[in-house]
Amino acid sequence: MSERTQAPRGTFDVLPDEEPAREAIVREAQRILGSAGYRRIETPIFEATELFARSVGEATDIVRKEMYTFDDGGGRSVTLRPEGTAPVCRAYVEHGMHKLAQPVKLWYLGPFFRREAPQKGRYREFFQVGAEALGSDDPAVDAELILLLADLLDAIGASARLRLSSLGTPDTRAAYRERLTAYLREHEDELSPDVRERIDLNPLRAFDASDRGTQRVMARAPRLFDALNDDDREHFEAVTAMLDDADLRWELDPSLVRGLDYYTRTVFEFESPELGAQSGVGGGGRYDGLVEKLGGPPTPGCGWAAGIERMLLAAAAQPTPVDGVDLFVAFAKPHYRREAMRIANEVRQAGLHAQLELAGRSLKGQLKQADRIGARYVAILGDEGAQLKDMESGEQHEVEVGALPAAVLRQRPGG
Repeated sequence: MSERTQAPRGTFDVLPDEEPAREAIVREAQRILGSAGYRRIETPIFEATELFARSVGEATDIVRKEMYTFDDGGGRSVTLRPEGTAPVCRAYVEHGMHKLAQPVKLWYLGPFFRREAPQKGRYREFFQVGAEALGSDDPAVDAELILLLADLLDAIGASARLRLSSLGTPDTRAAYRERLTAYLREHEDELSPDVRERIDLNPLRAFDASDRGTQRVMARAPRLFDALNDDDREHFEAVTAMLDDADLRWELDPSLVRGLDYYTRTVFEFESPELGAQSGVGGGGRYDGLVEKLGGPPTPGCGWAAGIERMLLAAAAQPTPVDGVDLFVAFAKPHYRREAMRIANEVRQAGLHAQLELAGRSLKGQLKQADRIGARYVAILGDEGAQLKDMESGEQHEVEVGALPAAVLRQRPGG
């Protein structure tokens, strides 16, 4: 007996019954982001490894442990994209988007990859929707992006609370990092081995540790939010004032640091109790130095990403808009198959949804299949001509074969 092949651990198949809910999120994202002037961009699934090492940060878990990196066969190191902001910024620089009217507002959707332990709502291959605004440091940009993500989550019925903080400017962060590093060294014996290992590399990540001992130490640690300068604090207060004006509830969380090195000032995360310990649904923040780090001109930026799988888990009821079947074409004898195909094609060209019998069922079986797929009408082709059956009322009447598409159109609301 041959072994059954399976998808690699941490990946998944999207089955036909699951696709409508995912597609609903895509449509809502396109509607909400498009209405705010964001245009869709697509970047390659793999990029030069250097892009992520320079942008995400060599000391981060993503770069150190989680990236899928390989030789492209020509001696170049490439990586399956683990996140979407760096590729968008690379495209912004490469295509001279700084010459366009600013800010340039973009959104994206696609698969991303991280080599981490699979768990509920977290896979090694996952889909994200994201939005980025490049070219303005106005706090209104931060507020708009946060509100757009809140609107998207609300549109799909996902309940999530908003955590918000500020990381300040790079100079503020550098000074704070020295204080935090010294504090961690004082309590080194109480920290987990993983946190001790990266005290000098990335001390802020200690706030995300799951180890109980480390959590006790971090509960008493100095907070970056308390070290903000006047400009940083003014920026944050402007963002939160606009969120208050929009009646969006938020919670200040000074321990929120996010997992990427490029963030500055505003950082935020929406989290849902439906997801357990790994409760983040989506989030992001400001990254004012990233474009310049990638070789572009000094360019402020802000953005977010949200996982499709995690959004679906957070939704109270799965959004499943399914296109109905307007007409199912059945036939009593096989030699009517060609006519059935012609009718189905003509109905589709008229903008309706039509299916026909393709499995050799009896006429009785065809009617059961039409009912199973929720067909509104069934055309039955036979020696006596064509009959059109209303599947809701059960009424059936004779119709000229050539008039079937028009007859179905007339029966539709507004037809």
